[in-house]
Amino acid sequence: MSEQHDDCCSPKRVVQPDKDALLKRLARLEGQVRGVAGMIEGDRYCVDVLTQIAAARSALDAVAQQLLENHLKGCVARAVHEGDSEQAIAEVMQLLKKMR
Repeated sequence: MSEQHDDCCSPKRVVQPDKDALLKRLARLEGQVRGVAGMIEGDRYCVDVLTQIAAARSALDAVAQQLLENHLKGCVARAVHEGDSEQAIAEVMQLLKKMR
């Protein structure tokens, strides 16, 4: 295993190519969740709160999809190139089961 592979895709460390964009999305999501708490605290209409929860869930799913794409294009592609495709595919399949 190469040093670059260890830095990119070890279980302890992953270099995200879109780190700044992901962090911005997560910051907005954090604000959405605080907003939902404020809506509940302010006794807002249930449908409005549920609509905001759906929006937050959608935003979190978008972050997960970007991370999955990064993983497939980076770590998985590298593993396939290096002959570790079975393990990489098994890992992705387990991940997809968790993401349902």
